[in-house]
Amino acid sequence: MFVVGLTGGIGSGKSTVADLFAAHGVPLVDTDLIAHRITAPHGIAMPQIAAEFGDSFVAADGSLDRARMRTLVFSDEGARKRLEGITHPLIRAETEREQREAQGPYVIVVVPLLVESGNWKTRVNRVLTVDCSVETQIARVMSRNGFSREQVLAIIARQATREARLAAADDIIDNDNAPLDALKAQVDAQHRVYLAQAAA
Repeated sequence: MFVVGLTGGIGSGKSTVADLFAAHGVPLVDTDLIAHRITAPHGIAMPQIAAEFGDSFVAADGSLDRARMRTLVFSDEGARKRLEGITHPLIRAETEREQREAQGPYVIVVVPLLVESGNWKTRVNRVLTVDCSVETQIARVMSRNGFSREQVLAIIARQATREARLAAADDIIDNDNAPLDALKAQVDAQHRVYLAQAAA
């Protein structure tokens, strides 16, 4: 199966772009959704997380206490690596399973941290980056999540730079306040390219 890795910084509009591809019948494998699923109530990552970090990081419903964990991993690099040591292998296994089961002309794997993770480039045929300015990212995330500017900047600082994402890209979709029609036109054109590449 021909695999496209879709990435972009927080607030870039990855989900909107992914949904536009899905409208063409392209199956999506979303690593963020998988990460949420494995840390949902009684998710497969939760016993290991509880054992590693303690029950105080497990919410009453059996899910990950995201706010508490976010505070910890933002202030403690070792804790972040321990968490990733639990979640990343599980996310990878689930991603590969969903890819194998996908039915369509090609598959899009949505990987927010594709550039940061290093080995993703070898696991996809094409890297598609959704690009916008940092100021656009900040405005979108503040509006969507209710975060302060400082909180958004802290998240952006932990992600690859815009330049690094563009350097890693085989293909780019410009979503710097593009109207939906213009965004759809870019996706439609890219979809036709991927159909041809997948067929070849």
